[in-house]
Amino acid sequence: FSFKATSHVGHYKNFERLEYELFRNNKLIGYHKYNFLRENDALSVKSEVNFKITKLGVELYKYYAESKEIYKNNKFFQFSSKTNQNKKEKYVNINVNASSGELIIDGSSYKGSAPIDAIVGTWWNHEIVKAKQQVSAISGRIIEQTVTFVGKEQIKVGGKTYNALHFNFKSSDKTLPDKKKLNTDIWYDENTFLWLKAAFDKTGYWEYRLKNYK
Repeated sequence: FSFKATSHVGHYKNFERLEYELFRNNKLIGYHKYNFLRENDALSVKSEVNFKITKLGVELYKYYAESKEIYKNNKFFQFSSKTNQNKKEKYVNINVNASSGELIIDGSSYKGSAPIDAIVGTWWNHEIVKAKQQVSAISGRIIEQTVTFVGKEQIKVGGKTYNALHFNFKSSDKTLPDKKKLNTDIWYDENTFLWLKAAFDKTGYWEYRLKNYK
């Protein structure tokens, strides 16, 4: 399966906001919001994730993250994020080295370079299906990935039915410990490439479901 040649961040020129609900074992636990800001040839995507897991009213796990992604002339330019993962602080800053044509990563898990075609793991951008590597939006860790096109499906999210393209993302490195392995299913709208849904199993069944967009 391959996307049309026109599939890049320019595809999202009509979007201003994306909002997702986050479920764990089918229970609503939080949200993930994106705001798209445009100025001349620059696109800034600001993101906020907030969720907590409770049991019998006791807070077991809390997560909050903010990030900013910048594209210029539809090309990646910069990314930064700060995450509080259950009181553990994580971060990543990514810039482009124009002379070497590489990404320069300063993160809590990795500091160094990566190929320019590695893509930050923020699922809204469907270009991630073409990448051999994704960079963790939390810590800068580089994840070698194998992407499989599962098929076309009709799915219902946010009270609407969509014709969706279903992909599976898996870590290429089978030697990684299970907690580090990527195994995530992602659905995009067939026509607009809007990210509709994500699902994965990790100490419970997690889903991101599109709530609304503008």
